[in-house]
Amino acid sequence: MLGGDGLTHSSAVALLNANYIASRLKEHYTLKYKNNKGLVAHELLIDLAEFDKSAGLKVMDFAKRLQDYGFHPPTCSWPIPTAMLIEPTESETLEELNRFCEAMIQIRKEVQEVVDGKQPKENNVLKNAPHPIRLLTEEWNRPYTRQQAVYPLEWLHERKFWPATSRIDDAYGDLNLHCECPTVEEIAEHAV
Repeated sequence: MLGGDGLTHSSAVALLNANYIASRLKEHYTLKYKNNKGLVAHELLIDLAEFDKSAGLKVMDFAKRLQDYGFHPPTCSWPIPTAMLIEPTESETLEELNRFCEAMIQIRKEVQEVVDGKQPKENNVLKNAPHPIRLLTEEWNRPYTRQQAVYPLEWLHERKFWPATSRIDDAYGDLNLHCECPTVEEIAEHAV
């Protein structure tokens, strides 16, 4: 469909997008696996291990917080358990890349509040993320404001995606699969 020239162009844009994000985030996060010129491939790996040590924050805390900014989290804990693997495609616009970078930079500022002791390690905007819309009408007893929880950047007032639920126990869900699919016997019974 793309042909050789189209595939070459798509690959070049994906490389450009990944390196653009890397250049925007390198002052805020530890980037792994750069070449001798400081460039990444079509993906970049952000190591978050330092924040586990300094603030008790895990990769999944960052992933859940990204949902409050309207982003589906990137690959987490692979290929190293303390990292996020960010793979922007050739179809991402500059506006979308900038929104993602702004979200990651703002999250880094939120992390710093925990590191500095301004927010508690166990009850902060990352540990409690994501923040669904129902929280706006419930009693608020958190050490940060609703504004900080759901509108940490101005553009979210115009382009807010609301997570459907708050934090769930991922490990429990992975280990205790709940399937509403029909049984094999039920499927066989209705087979033609």
